[in-house]
Parts: sequence; C-alpha cells; structure tokens
Amino acid sequence: MAIIVGIKFRSTNKVYYFDPKDIDFQEGDGAIVETARGLEYATVTIANKEVDDKEIVQPLKPVVRKATPDDIKRVEKNLQDKEHALKVIREKVAEMGINMKLVDAEYTFDRTKLIFYFTAEGRVDFRELVRVLASIFKVRIELRQIYERDDTKMRGALAPCGRPCCCTTHLPDFEKVSIKMAKIQGLSLNPQKISGVCGRLMCCLKYENAYYSEVFKLMPKVGSKVRTADGEGTVESNDLIKQTARVKVMLKDGSFDVKTYALEDMKIAERQSTAEIDAMSDKEE
Repeated sequence: MAIIVGIKFRSTNKVYYFDPKDIDFQEGDGAIVETARGLEYATVTIANKEVDDKEIVQPLKPVVRKATPDDIKRVEKNLQDKEHALKVIREKVAEMGINMKLVDAEYTFDRTKLIFYFTAEGRVDFRELVRVLASIFKVRIELRQIYERDDTKMRGALAPCGRPCCCTTHLPDFEKVSIKMAKIQGLSLNPQKISGVCGRLMCCLKYENAYYSEVFKLMPKVGSKVRTADGEGTVESNDLIKQTARVKVMLKDGSFDVKTYALEDMKIAERQSTAEIDAMSDKEE
C-alpha cells in the first residue's frame, strides 16, 4: 500500500497520482508539481489516500509543495495574459495569411513557454510566425496543432442531448467508437444523428455497447423463422433493451398479424452471429 494524492490539470479530466510526501492535502487544494514541461499548477481532486501498489505506475513523483497565494496569483495572471496573446497571434495570422484557426493559448506556470493551440486542414508552415511571436513575447513559443475532438474538449459545447459534452466534463480520454456500435444498437446511420459537435461519432455510443453486443447475439436474426405460442412466424424487428421481437405470424384463420414476443417465449432457429457483428464496418474514430 502507498499514500497518494490525486492531481488534475486544467486542460484534462484525467487524474494523476503523486506522492504527497508529508503534506496534508484536501480536495480542492492547489499543488505545484514537476512535469515534463517543468513546474505546473494543478488542483487536488483526491485527498491523501492509501491505495494498492497495483494501482500505481512507478516511480511515483512527489508533489513539490502546496500552492501558495503567490502561486495562485501567478496562475490568474497567466490566464489573463493569454487573452492578450490570443489577440496578438490572431492579428499576425491574418497579416501573414496563414490558414489556421486559433483555439486557445496557455502560459506554462513559470512563464518560460507560451503554447498556442490551433486547428488546420493540413500541415501549416508557421516557422516565421514563431519567430515573430518570440520577438514580441520574449519567451519560447510552441504552436500545437490539435483536431476537432480536442477543439471541442478545450472550448466546451452542448451535445445533442442538451448536456455539456462528455469530453469536457468527465471523460479522461477519448473513447474509441465505431459505426458497428451504432448498427448493433439499431440507431439511424444518418451522420447528423450519431455525430457530436466535433463532427466525429459520439463518445456515448460506447457507454452501453457491451450490453447491446451481448443481447444482439441472443436475439433472433431479422427475417428468420421463430416458433411462438401462436405458431411459426417471421422476425421483423428486435428491441434489444426490452429483449423482445416483433414477429409476423399466421393465425388459424389464415390471416397474418404482427405480435411482440419476449425472448424467452420464442424458439429461435437462427440467432445474430458474432461473425455478422465482426463483418460490420468497424471504422474507429
């Protein structure tokens, strides 16, 4: 067992474990930690806690110190100054005719580096822009190209469900989703209905995919014959949530009727197969 403190950085929902040393942290405290970018300010999301060694990626880095009022003032100044930085770079991009969309800017905690995030359709030659910005801000400049999902995650947006996008609120990493998931769940394959604000497949397609995949294999194949209490019929559709099927059966008088039957009330000759699932388009995003 080891004592850890959970740390979350401003730009991510992922929680990282650090060694609190002899410092007592409470949820919501600020902390200064050492990262690959140097010293960074982060927020404590898990107070000092004992966890199993299996949950830790060794070596566990120690926290440098608890954030002081001066540290918090520096963070606030960095956030204020980034607005000016964004205004300047937008002007320079327009002057130089560079085809890019600026998304955000960020000063590192110690202000040794200024990072600009942008999107673009292809590769962008920004070497001259970097030189101009470095002469203006007198710090190391980094331009980092991001993609549609990153853009939405950083700026935030409302999803089609009416709630803030999952990537903005709680997802630590982007989920791997595919068209196959939408097909198994019986969703419309209209891109506008299964795509998020970022234009990619919605992350929530994966949330219940394990359940849908298992039930899919239990249900009768659409178009196949099943035996019911009313006789033999043809499956017209399946409801994976209720685990029922709509079956067209011939009644004793020779007429046809469509009835709904529970999974346990049907004798199934042909089920949806794993091979059919695997044969579906599996393009991940």
